Amino acid sequence: MESRRRLRNLLLTRASDLREERLLRQGKGWFHIPCLGHEALGVIAESLSPEDLLFLYYRDRALMQARGVSPLEMARDQFATGLSSSAGRVMPLHGSYRRLGIFPPIGPTGAQCLPAVGAAWAFKMAGNSNVVLCTIGDAATRQGEFFEAITFAIQESLPIVFVIEDNGFGISTSTARQLPFRLDLFAKTIYQRVDGRLVESVHAASCDAIARARRGDGPMILWMELDRLASHTHSDDHRTYRSTSEIADLQSRDPVEVYAQLVVSRGEITDAEVQTMRQEVGVIVDDAYLEAENEPGPGLTSTEKSVLGPCNTNGHALPFALGQTGSTMVGALNLCLREALERLPTTILFGEDIEDPKGGVFGFTKGLSTRHPGRVINSPLAEATIVGTAVGLAVTGYRPIFELQFIDFAIPALNQLINQVATLRWRSNGDWTCPAVFYAPCGAYLPAGGPWHSQSNEAFWTHIPGLRVAVPSTPEDLAGILWTALHEDDPTLLLIPKHIMRVRHQAAKARAVGFGRGRIVRAGSDVTVVAWGNCVELARQAAEDLITECSVEIVDPISLVPCDWEMIESSITRTGRLVVISEDARTSSFGQAIVAHVVGSQDQFNRFLSPPLLVARPDEHVAFHPALEYATLPDLAKVKAAVIDVLG
Repeated sequence: MESRRRLRNLLLTRASDLREERLLRQGKGWFHIPCLGHEALGVIAESLSPEDLLFLYYRDRALMQARGVSPLEMARDQFATGLSSSAGRVMPLHGSYRRLGIFPPIGPTGAQCLPAVGAAWAFKMAGNSNVVLCTIGDAATRQGEFFEAITFAIQESLPIVFVIEDNGFGISTSTARQLPFRLDLFAKTIYQRVDGRLVESVHAASCDAIARARRGDGPMILWMELDRLASHTHSDDHRTYRSTSEIADLQSRDPVEVYAQLVVSRGEITDAEVQTMRQEVGVIVDDAYLEAENEPGPGLTSTEKSVLGPCNTNGHALPFALGQTGSTMVGALNLCLREALERLPTTILFGEDIEDPKGGVFGFTKGLSTRHPGRVINSPLAEATIVGTAVGLAVTGYRPIFELQFIDFAIPALNQLINQVATLRWRSNGDWTCPAVFYAPCGAYLPAGGPWHSQSNEAFWTHIPGLRVAVPSTPEDLAGILWTALHEDDPTLLLIPKHIMRVRHQAAKARAVGFGRGRIVRAGSDVTVVAWGNCVELARQAAEDLITECSVEIVDPISLVPCDWEMIESSITRTGRLVVISEDARTSSFGQAIVAHVVGSQDQFNRFLSPPLLVARPDEHVAFHPALEYATLPDLAKVKAAVIDVLG
């Protein structure tokens, strides 16, 4: 019975693959990713429990179908119908099946590894026996995130099994001299070399590795040597870089046919029964793909759904007072993090140097690891690890609050932030969410920061659909927006302006702050000044200096994504004039986005009494010398000149 079931799964996987290939030749599809030669890996699913999680890559049709994805579901993903797992948003074999524990793959190779170790970390901390399976192609093992993932898994002795699907090629490039395992970069104690063409060899090795991970023996790597029997995708032709004899030799090692011959030779099934089984699965696959082909496509406006979930614009009330401790932004953040650890049991803090006695380079987490050991944890010096593991923790029920030491250093994490974190809800059609909070000091106006400790780059972060972004300028706003973020189901990036983070506020009071809800800092009637973060201070100073000449209304959006456009528009309706202050570089800045938004409406445009002005940093880097730094940034004189200018 076991042999029959395994053979049927192999034949079903092959039939689906060949059906999609034929459909593409008939002009009935857009993309085909052949998985021929990888079918034996489907047997790995036999050793997994329903609670285990799978972080797969795009050539894992066999594993997906063995796990329980039906031919009809595969067909829907192929045709990208409205009923497909992503509602037509992603390529075939990139679908989402949360009920089966299959995390949706993304295109950038190797990006699944860090979320996988994050999930394995969550399993270990929860003290259960669940394991994570993470697969990756051989060429992708040269990605830095793969090495970060392996390192962290070993460091924490995580219950994870990595499967390297070594078919010898990265598209057309041979990996024979590139694979880390062929270069002896890993200790042989953490990996096992397996013939991935043989079903029973794959089963034995995976059964042992998963059992080891399940009993707490740490990570294991299975180096599966197999063959890619077809081209990389339908847009590739492997005959241009493989000889005819080589291709013929590959076919002689076809894992489906090798296993069929094996079970027949052992008398477990007859040739006639194999042929009958081929016909049966062929009918099942044909019927499934015919049904999917006739299903309606996704609605043309459907892509706007599930970019972000609904948010509470009124914010979540803080159940604690800020008091004297929270009279600065540093104090308010520390207090809010402490309350989160005490009131929200699934929260966990992770970042560079955040444990005591250091408590973070800015002291944000001072005292927290002492009060909550094991939940405030020093990360390695690896930003991709910080963000990537947050994904795995978030999807397993944790509320990660992760610190990036400076926003300038977030660039190594961009792959995870843009492609994993921000797309998860959307690409899975709401099936998965990533309720993680990332915070980082930002901005200049702090002498001698130089070009790599003075960036704000808020325009870049606001350009990522699916990520909420806020730049608070007071302790109340910081605590309020953070507490709200901790009760939402989408990722949030909080940028904390360094120049004003230690400014003491006399009457800091806890208040709810919602996303998409700004604040009138100062009421006025002649000019609207929109500023956030460090620039709110400049706006206040300019308004005071010009009090005898004009009445300035200051709007602080607080939340940039989503933004309180209604508050900005209403203010402009009252004043007829606009000045925007942004310390980010001018071109494509969020300040330019505000100007474009308010002049893009004919009704709003007609209310302007003069052209709006933007005061921003020129398209230059922030220099190390303090005099050069301040010469580049928006300053009081520039802001006052802009206000006078719009007054005409």
